[in-house]
Amino acid sequence: MQPTLTESAATVFTVLAGAGVATRPQLAVRAGLSKPTVSTAVAELEAAGLAARTGTSHGNTGRSAALYGLGPAAGCVLAVDLGSTHTEVGGCSLDGTVLVSRTTAAARTAARARSGAYDAPIPGARARSGAYDANSGATGPRAAVHAALVALAGVRVRAAVIAVPDVAPVHGGSGPRAGTSRVADAATPRVADAVASLALPPEIPVRIENNVNCAALTELHEGAARGRDSFGYLQVGYGIGLGIVVGGQVLRGANGAAGEIARLPYPWAEGRESVHEGLETYAGAGSLVRRVAAGWDPGDGPCPRTAEELFALAAQGRPGAGAFVTAHAREVGRLAAAVAAVLDPGLIVLGGGIGANPQLLPGVRAELARLSWPTEVVSSMAGESGTVAGAARLAVACGVQTVTGGDRAGH
Repeated sequence: MQPTLTESAATVFTVLAGAGVATRPQLAVRAGLSKPTVSTAVAELEAAGLAARTGTSHGNTGRSAALYGLGPAAGCVLAVDLGSTHTEVGGCSLDGTVLVSRTTAAARTAARARSGAYDAPIPGARARSGAYDANSGATGPRAAVHAALVALAGVRVRAAVIAVPDVAPVHGGSGPRAGTSRVADAATPRVADAVASLALPPEIPVRIENNVNCAALTELHEGAARGRDSFGYLQVGYGIGLGIVVGGQVLRGANGAAGEIARLPYPWAEGRESVHEGLETYAGAGSLVRRVAAGWDPGDGPCPRTAEELFALAAQGRPGAGAFVTAHAREVGRLAAAVAAVLDPGLIVLGGGIGANPQLLPGVRAELARLSWPTEVVSSMAGESGTVAGAARLAVACGVQTVTGGDRAGH
């Protein structure tokens, strides 16, 4: 059992985790503590194996100072992107250094899925709240998680964050451990089943988070929204979802369902009944491919079977494909206008397999400008691993708090 840290040692550990490496004078400045207090705190951390000397820093004046980093007892954290069509797992130390990365064997299929390239609709697969297969077979999520844990053998896993395409639980608060829960407390039964199927060791604290929220965090800290404290991350792929960042924090809502734009009433017109999650059905990649198949002119050559093929043809200058892409950009622009009308975020980042395609930008910007007030629209910079990167950031915060709170932090 880890001994309870003094307040000063906990503060220094938190600063050291954020810095990666630092000298004691640097730690004193960043922690706002006196040098003697930091020296005592570092000694306490070294004794517990939570900090270790890593080298020497030489200054311009010829003076040298010991460099410290995290010690072997600091442990690591696990981030899992439990997607609708793939699983990506990352393990990293509490200073954010990546230690291991694993994906399901269906990586190629996953890449096609993230780009909206579906040969046929996948029922229930959605950006935020769709069903997913928690396959525990040799190439499934459990195998990917197990492979990562084997690679991390001998290192204590302080916390795990699992990103799911579904509503995530909310247990109060907005700090790094908000939403941390046992599997039984998951927001929906399918989330609980999917997380349970991973068979994580019971001593690992688990936090469940929505996958679009995780991707939004990556955009905030490392991507297209860096330097902005409020924006909307609009993910458009097979499904649709919205990550809302206000004041540098992800907005989750009372039920953990903030950003579930699939629930916007659609269609909303006289004489037409709104359909449950009809907007997602209409705006997703599957519906786009079906519209292309129904309206394709044989004179334009073979009909593209996937959204990926459609965008490739449009990029080649094929007018028929370009017309469908332009029309879909207008639809996404209308969705962006709905987001702007409610949130006035100032910035909308387009992500997902379809949304991140730069061919959409002109049409989305034009339609949004026609229907709403000025709002900047840019393409995602997070890439395919944006979700697991955001989950890893949350996991590090949970892991640090687990260390500084000792075993009292609980699950």
